Amino acid sequence: MNVIQTPIKDLLILEPNIYKDERGFFFESYNHEKFESIIERKIQFVQDNHSKSSLGVLRGMHYQTSPYAQGKLVRCVTGEVYDVAIDLRKNSPTFKKHFGIILSATNFRQMWIPEGFAHGFMVMSETAEFLYKTTNYYHPSSERCLRWDDPDINIRWPEVNEVIISEKDKNGKFLAEINDDFS
Repeated sequence: MNVIQTPIKDLLILEPNIYKDERGFFFESYNHEKFESIIERKIQFVQDNHSKSSLGVLRGMHYQTSPYAQGKLVRCVTGEVYDVAIDLRKNSPTFKKHFGIILSATNFRQMWIPEGFAHGFMVMSETAEFLYKTTNYYHPSSERCLRWDDPDINIRWPEVNEVIISEKDKNGKFLAEINDDFS
């Protein structure tokens, strides 16, 4: 597995070794022992989530507050998405910075998003299926949403004909409104 450090400490891109032949392909998508070695700490995933979305759907930017913060190991298994994480760790040198990358069924990349980050993605193909492994359970009263278009974050989302956003995400908060949520 190739591990790529992003400009944000602890936010990693994982590229598995793909074995292809005339029958198709095979790869190890997750190995607990190897993953703990990569992130250099013990971890336990407790929930798997699977979403399917259409072209232009934007989901995010979501996070949960402490003590229910979630680390996420994410990948796209059908189609293509532009995936984004925002560092919300108050003591981080990259606090409020974001990183985005294309995850797709053809590049097989995964992104490890530690606790303390907001996360979201935009679908860039006709449809996309997206998988999340999380380190904590969904906890509705700890869930928060940042505005996907917050000018202080300035994410450059891909251009699509129509951006489709849920009411919850349309009503997300701006960074300036939620300073007390940061860990």
